[in-house]
Amino acid sequence: MTTESPSEFDHLETLSTSELLAGMNRLDHTVPDTVAKALPQIERLVEAIVARLGAGGRLFYIGAGTSGRLGVVDASECPPTFGVPASLVVGIMAGGDGAIRQAVEGAEDDAEQAWIDLQQHNINANDVLVGIAASGRTPYVIGGLNRARAAGLATGCVVCNAGSAVAAAAEFPVEVVTGPEFLTGSTRLKAGTAQKLVLNMLTTATFIRLGRVKGNKMVDMQLSNEKLVHRGEKMLMEELGIEEAEAVQLLKQHGGVRAALDARAKQ
Repeated sequence: MTTESPSEFDHLETLSTSELLAGMNRLDHTVPDTVAKALPQIERLVEAIVARLGAGGRLFYIGAGTSGRLGVVDASECPPTFGVPASLVVGIMAGGDGAIRQAVEGAEDDAEQAWIDLQQHNINANDVLVGIAASGRTPYVIGGLNRARAAGLATGCVVCNAGSAVAAAAEFPVEVVTGPEFLTGSTRLKAGTAQKLVLNMLTTATFIRLGRVKGNKMVDMQLSNEKLVHRGEKMLMEELGIEEAEAVQLLKQHGGVRAALDARAKQ
């Protein structure tokens, strides 16, 4: 596994802060190009997700450690960004929600637990399951993907090593081979960055395709704080060519940017 290969940097403890930061930054620059090589695989997975969600299915992420946490983060950001129910994109971690903050040792080694965890959400053949594992060998993820694929779900993955068992278990694998880390084996670094970039693409492209964006604006976002309310008002001002006072009134009246735009379109 190249993610476990020795770092090209050594004697890190002897380096200055400036040297440490410059080395990390130089390696980080390689990540976007690595993701770019996987764009055809990412496209196939997005198309599968769009098809299932468009037909009433849901998207589930499973993972352990950093990979699992990234899935939970991406899932949690979909409702405020796109105005979708929290049940539409769900992140599940080996070891349960407590493992988001504190490692649960050994949880990732149980190949049966992921399917048990997924059953709590009544997962079914209409849904999509994406396994996230930098190593590509996490038993929790492999077991979940195998059971899901046998049950007729669309399955994908995001891994950072080539030819992995996780990729073999997925119908739509995404392999972003990031190589050795600055700190040997610390896949929260380059591998984690690459996974985050891919997850950004999966859900953003999916919800654009499903009509949750107008132009380049998040018209379905939840107006959950003052900053977002002001953003919504600005959207209405730009979209409708109106003054701030009218935008404020429209947003208060209709409770959301899309609702306000739809109401104005009917006038």
